[in-house]
Amino acid sequence: MEQRKTTSYRWEDMPKERVSDLLTRRLVTSERMMLAHVYLEKGCIVPKHSHENEQITYILEGALHFWIGEDEKEEVIVRAGEVLVIPSNVPHKAEALEDTLDVDIFSPPRQDWIDKTDDYLRQK
Repeated sequence: MEQRKTTSYRWEDMPKERVSDLLTRRLVTSERMMLAHVYLEKGCIVPKHSHENEQITYILEGALHFWIGEDEKEEVIVRAGEVLVIPSNVPHKAEALEDTLDVDIFSPPRQDWIDKTDDYLRQK
């Protein structure tokens, strides 16, 4: 049986990627999952989008207001200590109500984040 290699990371040692004026992030990826620290400044808008990846969003600091669904009729505010599970292909949009540190987990990893082809986030 093949021995697989483990890897450890320290968030403080990892460079932050500036995605937009109000959003930066750090990524850890494995074969089947991605873990991200996403730093959103108050007022940052994540435009409506969807993806095949299942997403778990855990807010460590701050708060995000989400609009869920194609019609954006479902709304939820996720605050520090709370978790939102977003199934595959469910449209969603978010706004940072205050400076926020969000931990996102994706399965499978977001290839558009790895390749930096996530243009919906990179708009000014």
